[in-house]
Amino acid sequence: MQRNGTTSRRWSGATLAVAAAVAVVLSPATATAAPTTPPAPAAPPAPAPPATAADASRLVAEAGQQLTALDEQVHAAQVTVAEQQQLAAVAAQTADQAQTALDAYAPQLAAIAQGAHTTQSRMAAFLTGSSAEDVVQQMTTLDLIASHTEGLLAEVSIAERTAQEARTAADAAAAQATAGLAELERQQAEVRSRVAAYEADFDRLTAAEQAAVTTRLAGPSLAAPSTAAVVAAAPSDQVAAALEKALAQIGDAYVWGGTGPDGFDCSGLTSFAYAAAGVALPHSSRAQSRMGVAVDRSALQPGDLVFFGSPVYHVGIYVGDGKMVHARTFGQPVAVTSVDQGDYAGARRVLGQ
Repeated sequence: MQRNGTTSRRWSGATLAVAAAVAVVLSPATATAAPTTPPAPAAPPAPAPPATAADASRLVAEAGQQLTALDEQVHAAQVTVAEQQQLAAVAAQTADQAQTALDAYAPQLAAIAQGAHTTQSRMAAFLTGSSAEDVVQQMTTLDLIASHTEGLLAEVSIAERTAQEARTAADAAAAQATAGLAELERQQAEVRSRVAAYEADFDRLTAAEQAAVTTRLAGPSLAAPSTAAVVAAAPSDQVAAALEKALAQIGDAYVWGGTGPDGFDCSGLTSFAYAAAGVALPHSSRAQSRMGVAVDRSALQPGDLVFFGSPVYHVGIYVGDGKMVHARTFGQPVAVTSVDQGDYAGARRVLGQ
């Protein structure tokens, strides 16, 4: 294997094509919205093989960057599908309640069906009335019954229409959730395939090239701070619990979709750490970036969530002194790096508000 300016290594199409992003257009849906799951764009034709080891390293780094974005897209889709499934469940419950309300009219409708028709009762009133006053009284009673019947039938009509609309909405919500889940599963399979190709390409690099790729993707590894010192500086016991849990994972493997306890991706690590503080975070850096309150870079406190990319595709936990702990990238363990990286996008404070 040559490493002196040229390379004979074989590179996968995932790296050479720099892995075109999978489009996830699954907006949080209302119960009546139609499924919206457009297909992913086709990957561009693969360029010529890299001429040098430096070119190969650059392509692997670019593929890793795009894989990180794809990883976040899948997580965002998972959150959306969960929302769609919840909407479908609520819509189904509403439909069941509407049907129950409609069914409650059944005994009254049966009684009406078994009673005499109003016109026949009016004739009977004429034939059986003992006096004009008696006839008027019977007909007044019949008019009241007829008015009640008409009102009841109007109520039944409204209930029936409500039940039908609720069932239609429930069916649409269920169809959207099903379609979203199918698209999500397809994207997950696509990312798994690309991850395997990326990791194979990464393994072909020299140790120095791998280090350069990792630094480019996630910044240089820094010495981990003292857990005791970080915990002591935490603004609250909750924050201290999250920080202690996060720092205890240093050295654990980066695992696509990992939520612990032995392997993590970026939002999996933050969710795992915050769970120790009793806070549930969605398994999506983009969803997490909408939680809590925004924090300026100059006002960061240990425990704040720091985000990267536009749109957001990565998250870490600030530990103080300009450092963060995070599940870095494919093939690299949980580590401490600088928070000051080129695609820093901001921070949110979910604990200690």
